[in-house]
Amino acid sequence: MSYHKTLSPWYTACIRHYLPASWSTSENMAHTHSKSYDQSNPTERSPLLGNARENRHENYDSVTEESSTETIEREGPPTSRRIIILGSIWVGCFLNAIDTTIIASLAVPISNDFGSFELLSWLATAFMIGQTALAPLSGRLTDIFGRRSGLVLSNIAFGLGTLMCGLATDVWVIILGRAIAGIGGGGLNSISAFITTDLIPLRQRGLWQGVSNLLWGVGAGLGGFYGGWIHDSIGWRWAFLIQVPLIFISMVLVMLTVPATPSDPDDKPKLKRIDFLGSFILVTLLVLLLLGLACGGNLLPWSHPFVLASLSCALALLPLFVYVETHFASEPIISIPLLLNRTVAGACLTNLFDTMIEYVLHFYGPIFFQTLGFSATRAGTILIPQAVGVAMGSIITGYTMKRTGRYWWLNILLETTKLASAVMLMLLASRTGPLWPVYICYFVAGYCFAGMLTTCLVGLVSAVDHKDQALVTSASYTFRYMGSALGVSVSSAVFQNVLNRELWRRFAGNTDAKTIIESVRSKMENIQDLPDRWAEAVLDSYMSAVTGVWGAVVVISVLALGTCFLMREHELPSTLRRK
Repeated sequence: MSYHKTLSPWYTACIRHYLPASWSTSENMAHTHSKSYDQSNPTERSPLLGNARENRHENYDSVTEESSTETIEREGPPTSRRIIILGSIWVGCFLNAIDTTIIASLAVPISNDFGSFELLSWLATAFMIGQTALAPLSGRLTDIFGRRSGLVLSNIAFGLGTLMCGLATDVWVIILGRAIAGIGGGGLNSISAFITTDLIPLRQRGLWQGVSNLLWGVGAGLGGFYGGWIHDSIGWRWAFLIQVPLIFISMVLVMLTVPATPSDPDDKPKLKRIDFLGSFILVTLLVLLLLGLACGGNLLPWSHPFVLASLSCALALLPLFVYVETHFASEPIISIPLLLNRTVAGACLTNLFDTMIEYVLHFYGPIFFQTLGFSATRAGTILIPQAVGVAMGSIITGYTMKRTGRYWWLNILLETTKLASAVMLMLLASRTGPLWPVYICYFVAGYCFAGMLTTCLVGLVSAVDHKDQALVTSASYTFRYMGSALGVSVSSAVFQNVLNRELWRRFAGNTDAKTIIESVRSKMENIQDLPDRWAEAVLDSYMSAVTGVWGAVVVISVLALGTCFLMREHELPSTLRRK
């Protein structure tokens, strides 16, 4: 069979943007089998490689190849062009991965510098709030204004926030810097996923996502070690400042290699297409929710008026947001009917719970090592097995999906294995026991997390029409970033509450108990000033608090396993032009 002689104007325009001048679209398309395309004029909402609809089945018994590998490669830019485009985008994502975990080894030194150990959770929470606030907006906004514009602005925000962290002299400056960097980093991650989906057929999507996850895993694994090493060598500020010129290079590469989205022939102004009201309500809801969770049980008691007001207002805004999106928004930021799709809902919830686990491990693994007396550099090495696991899990899972065309059973296997490793970590990690169980658990957690990201992303985009894939992808990133923020906030609440209880239990009979407890909670390094007997009691209290956090990881792992059963198997086409 052969293609219709005339392709849709949008599809042709998009393909030409991604091809070198010498690569003829019409000549290469002549060898592929026939599909009919919508001949209507393109819009900015159209995906980069067309908005052809795809027939899907909720369940199917067999998956067949629709075309050879040669056909797949010819239906779009050649592999070399894809590598150039995606490689340029992944530079920024790699730096963002480093910045995500860099705070794991720098949190204690920074908190000590500013004299507030309670600041520790805010360094991560502010970054996650920034990521979460932008993620739901990125899909619709880049559909309107284009992917490249979104990437450039994300790089600018990421660089500005990182620079603020390096130059900060007050607590509020570094927290604000982390929030701005999070906004930029969130945009880099989600928009790169949109472009990858635009360029890669779903049957191959898992393998390319595996490469992306591998780079992310390497960056995340190096982040803790890099931060600790730079701090031990020249100070924690330089861990941020060194990144700034590299972020600028990332922005330049995006401007040079990522083509602009074809112009929109629609006369409707782009600003009028933005759901400003829905965006404002959603961002406000997320910020209030995360602020309440971050403060509750940590900086403020759960009964404090600020905590109660934040959580109550967030809860009240949820039905208002749903009403606005379903009754007023012509182009909703998040499509509520799409979120009610069983596979989309299952994938998003699994992303939320698994990311909670991942960031708890990122944050409290180095703290666990520091209770053993290790330096910041040595503490950061606990993340290396996790990074190796991410790299292996990404590639192996992606290749398996490419070969089998299936993802559901893989997801179940990954989540079951992750639950087993969480139980092992809770039972075997201690101040006096061997470290090899901890390293194994971190490796398994990284492997399963990367595999989950691959299976869930492919699953949710296969469950919707091509034109909706950016929206559901941005929704999944919203849940993922909410998970990162919730994970740090909830685990911090568990850690601080258990630590406070254990310290009072051990020092209740001491006349200086209040002074000692406030001292060791504000600065971990103050433990060194205590008599050996007291120092051991404090370190045992810290270990009990970390064990409480591992227990929370087990509970969250059970929830993640339960939600992944909501997903269904969908067909993974081998071509960009789906049925």
